Amino acid sequence: MFADRARIIIRSGKGGDGCVSFRRELYVANGGPDGGDGGKGGDIVFQIDEGLNTLTDYRYKRKYAAQNGEPGRKRRCHGANGRDLVLKVPPGTVVLEAQSGRVIADLSGENKRQVILRGGRGGNGNMHYATSTMQVPKYAQAGEACRELEVRLELKMIADVGLVGFPNVGKSTFLSRVSHARPKVANYPFTTLNPFLGVVDYKDIDGFVIADIPGLIEGASQGAGLGHEFLKHIERTRTIIHLVDVASVEGRDPVEDVYKINEELKLYNSDVASRPQIIAANKIDALAPEDDEAIQRLRREFEPKGILVYAISAVSGQGVEELLWAVKKMLASIPKESIVFEQEFFPEEEIVIENLPYTVVRTEDDPPEYIVEGPKIEKMLGYTNLDSEKGFAFFQKFLKDGGILDDLEKAGIQEGDTVHMYGHAFEYYK
Repeated sequence: MFADRARIIIRSGKGGDGCVSFRRELYVANGGPDGGDGGKGGDIVFQIDEGLNTLTDYRYKRKYAAQNGEPGRKRRCHGANGRDLVLKVPPGTVVLEAQSGRVIADLSGENKRQVILRGGRGGNGNMHYATSTMQVPKYAQAGEACRELEVRLELKMIADVGLVGFPNVGKSTFLSRVSHARPKVANYPFTTLNPFLGVVDYKDIDGFVIADIPGLIEGASQGAGLGHEFLKHIERTRTIIHLVDVASVEGRDPVEDVYKINEELKLYNSDVASRPQIIAANKIDALAPEDDEAIQRLRREFEPKGILVYAISAVSGQGVEELLWAVKKMLASIPKESIVFEQEFFPEEEIVIENLPYTVVRTEDDPPEYIVEGPKIEKMLGYTNLDSEKGFAFFQKFLKDGGILDDLEKAGIQEGDTVHMYGHAFEYYK
């Protein structure tokens, strides 16, 4: 089964916690702190694998996690870093933030490898916090938390030319004639349920890639049929071949078909609709030799607008060479720049680590004292060196911005009262 989209949850590794340890050796009195640092958590990395052409591997497994960093150890031993998790995808894969649909990474062109989520930083061991006034620091820095994100993967084919048109107009037959691609061909609508790529190799014409986009219908831009799944594959194309059934085998008017499909392209993406296109009036083998009125109608309608019309037969090959030369000439006039989707979502800036809880308790002493505890406080104390003026000012700002000072005032704290936080005692002043 061809899979061109998937939805997965990725999580980077947590940083290892710093170690609280003190040197203990025979004949060494009051050994100093020797707690080592925690290891860095593993990154989530997306990387192109040229041997892949679908996202099938991501259809049946939902969650992917990098390895956590190991905690620091005594004797100044550093914890091992967590292993990165490398997720391999085919060229042309776009990674999107699942909820907003904003682009995180476009794995195409020169961008063959990108770190999507960075692992958490390892925490410092208590050996970093010894000072002249604090010689036995009994705290270490906690490892930075992991980051988790739900993403959508979409494969947008990389081709020079997009082949569009209503179902059963001969797109698969045309592609099989001009390239070595062999899509399934049959005489009923919606034969092609998967997009196909073909490298043109026809007589003396070669060197460009055509994507056969399965038959579109009215309402495709709003998702009718399999509209969105098909339309995204022409977003990178530089030009479009618009196939129509000039013999009206199924009773449709070829001029109306062109307008309807162009309208769907415009509704889906106006930039795609504005790209140069050529009309291929197919199935002339089903017309009587003197019956060219439908072809002339197409030319009168579209050639004044700068859209050339070529009469062809994908079955017999009549007119195909002239069409391909025209396409090659058109491509030569269009700058060969890779269409790359710019990054819109930056996980490092936009993923907010969840707020951890804390409690404020007032004792029955006279005067009362206040105890503030919880993982939120414990983690911040681990990150902050309170013996430095800068570190203490940072901790005060954290208490204010986090609403902790407001909660203390609600509990009735007065100037001069004592606040206890994990072995630290502070006097409260406004």
